Amino acid sequence: MKCVGPVFEFAGTYWWLIFPIGGVVGGWAGRVATYNERRRRDKIELERVRAAAKSEQLKLTRATKAQVDKVLATHDSLNQRWFDYEVDLATIIDYPLMTDLREPLTLEFHRTKLAADDLRPDDASELFDIDRYSEYRDAVHAYALAFDAAEREAKRRKQSHFNPVERAALERARKLVMVAMDEAATPAERQSAYRKARRELDGLIALPEVSTLRLEQRIAGALEAGRSAEQAPSTEG
Repeated sequence: MKCVGPVFEFAGTYWWLIFPIGGVVGGWAGRVATYNERRRRDKIELERVRAAAKSEQLKLTRATKAQVDKVLATHDSLNQRWFDYEVDLATIIDYPLMTDLREPLTLEFHRTKLAADDLRPDDASELFDIDRYSEYRDAVHAYALAFDAAEREAKRRKQSHFNPVERAALERARKLVMVAMDEAATPAERQSAYRKARRELDGLIALPEVSTLRLEQRIAGALEAGRSAEQAPSTEG
């Protein structure tokens, strides 16, 4: 009981401190409440972020149809660009580097094309697997970069790496190819022009198998049509 006296005595003497102390305590309590509320909100936001991250992680296990369709379309576009070269001997003669595998850029283009073609599945749904999709997408991207680089170099250099005699032979071959492709020429003229063009190009540039086969088929069709016309019975007299 003795210790109570001094406490009351202190309170009686310093009663005026109750108000500032009360304000401090009240302010502290308010800050604690604000802090707790902030913590609660932060926890909610953290859970939201974690849930979003988990959802995104789940999405990354499968490619979307839009992603698969886009990379397939890019691959098709690149192959069509190359096919346009393959079926046009005149263009190959103008830009011979596109088939010259001694050129590093050309070699890289053909290497990346083969890699992308090999990774393309027959069933596009296999590309929904994120690992298969990523590998194929990267291969198509490398193919695109290599094709662009090889084409730029081929168009820049054209026939500049050939000597004057070789360039003259290429020019003769180009004209002969145009005759071979000309449907207005006779079948015999077309076949003769094609054979002469092949002789001019022999040892100068590598001809794509697709283009030579396609042109040969066109010429063969013209020859067959010519023979049929010659063998048809006359209706005169």
